[in-house]
Amino acid sequence: MDHNDVIEVLSKPISQELLGSPIPARLAYSALDGDPRVVPVAFWWNGEQLLVFTVPSAAKVRALQQNPRAAITIDTQEQWPPRVLLIRGAASVGDVDGVPDEYVEASRKVTPAEVFPDWEAGVRGLYDRMVRITIEPDWAKLLDFETTIPKAVEDLIHAKTAQR
Repeated sequence: MDHNDVIEVLSKPISQELLGSPIPARLAYSALDGDPRVVPVAFWWNGEQLLVFTVPSAAKVRALQQNPRAAITIDTQEQWPPRVLLIRGAASVGDVDGVPDEYVEASRKVTPAEVFPDWEAGVRGLYDRMVRITIEPDWAKLLDFETTIPKAVEDLIHAKTAQR
């Protein structure tokens, strides 16, 4: 997918809403055993990349170092029509000292305000180092089920319309 097309999808208002929402992303990657994995993660969108933070010993770190291809979905389930943002890209992995501000902000989106101060204090006391996973989007699709739908459904609609 052309970089400008990716930027166009990610710049749409619904995409921006999903990227800033408190909805955890689901990160998909190939594990070291070759099987697929999907894990929910807090994330931070910096306007160009998705940032995910984790402990250095996490299985996803080693897997993404071996095979950096990753996919992300951020989707609603409690509204109609559903909204789905799909992103694919290359992940890079790097160590960071302490607890990065982006991790705190990503976690603030998914952590209830009343427990956040205790959560943050606990995290800052626990982590001496973290790993930053940076995903550079090279493909994106927004499904809002009003202006965009899955390609297979679109093809089926066209086929049914052609039969009439």
